[in-house]
Amino acid sequence: MCDQTPPDIVIVGAGIIGVACALRLSRQGRQVLVIDAQAPGMGASYGNAGHLATEQVFPIADLAILKRLPAMLLDPTGPLRLDWKYLPRALPWFARLLLNLRTERYQRTVTGLRALNEGSLDAWRRLLESIGQPQLLRNDGSLLVFERADSRNAIDALQQRMQQQDVPVAFWSGDAVRAGAPQLSERIQGGLFFPGTGHFIDPYTVVRALVDAAKAGGVRFIQRKVLNGRVEGDGVTLTTDQGTLTAPQVLIACGAHSAKLTAALTGKKVPLDTERGYHLMLPHEQGRLPFAVTSLERKFIMTPMRGGLRLAGTVEFAGLDRPANMERAWQLHRLSQGLFREDLNRHDASPWRGFRPSLPDSLPIIDQVCGGKVLLAFGHQHLGLTQAAVTAQMIGQMVSHQNVPQWASYRLSRF
Repeated sequence: MCDQTPPDIVIVGAGIIGVACALRLSRQGRQVLVIDAQAPGMGASYGNAGHLATEQVFPIADLAILKRLPAMLLDPTGPLRLDWKYLPRALPWFARLLLNLRTERYQRTVTGLRALNEGSLDAWRRLLESIGQPQLLRNDGSLLVFERADSRNAIDALQQRMQQQDVPVAFWSGDAVRAGAPQLSERIQGGLFFPGTGHFIDPYTVVRALVDAAKAGGVRFIQRKVLNGRVEGDGVTLTTDQGTLTAPQVLIACGAHSAKLTAALTGKKVPLDTERGYHLMLPHEQGRLPFAVTSLERKFIMTPMRGGLRLAGTVEFAGLDRPANMERAWQLHRLSQGLFREDLNRHDASPWRGFRPSLPDSLPIIDQVCGGKVLLAFGHQHLGLTQAAVTAQMIGQMVSHQNVPQWASYRLSRF
């Protein structure tokens, strides 16, 4: 790198958020270097559900999580799983989560998520059009279905809550569901359709398209592991497994791995944990669904993609180091049985596990600290893909010293 222009900013993290930020900052005239231990897009960005979930304006949990705690500990393939060996480390995070369900903090979360989500789809359209790849986004809505008659009250209550937050939503009868998605079974009683949502035909392809555009604009990517860092008088020094790097600014956007470097650079211990997510990709199921469909009772999502049908959505709290339990991925196929007129074909299916970076108040950290030398963009929980483009827009505004709407909700100082 000695014969190359020194970077103005080093971005730690080559997932969807880091790459989107790199492209944005490059277009603002910055010399950008992106560093990650993996190749771009090979973390959570590779295997997420692909759903642009702009309808999800409520926190990831509620008080009912206390009632589910015994099942979380005992059922290794349940939709929400807490590894009992990880329980001592997880309890402080869950305690914070419950504290954030108090009225004032809960409303702050809803306001913050709504502000990000309302601009997310348009931000993605603009970004993809700017790189000549608008076809990667399908803006065709999504559907939440229910099977039991006694779930109707929950569906009606959710529709009312969504309408109170100005989330576009419509109730579909069972016949309307099958008219929109003819492969779904007669078991489905109805559902909620969200017209203001969409999905990507392949999340990894989106990352690669942004990487290509960023490289064409002068962004450099290197594969190294960041071990530590420190803020100095004229910038930031990062220690990697292949030497040191220095730059006037650093952006931390490495998802579930962001807490250690944030503490080293800012002195702030962030309560970041990971929700381990699994997916099962069914390559022989192209065309089964026209849009993403979520099951209310079974608590998972099915998204049509170019490479088949992706089943995703389970949550496991077990930290970053414990081995994957791929039975959780295969369980997704069993959950799908009965939702279709004919069961899904699991031949040649491939399982996957990744890490969602989650904070106990369900809001990301999007901030600049240490006199502007350190920028932060992580903790987007289930909404990293949804909010990546609008997060990059906000980071660009911060670097350009512009006003950022709703910025206070995403500051590091709230912890």
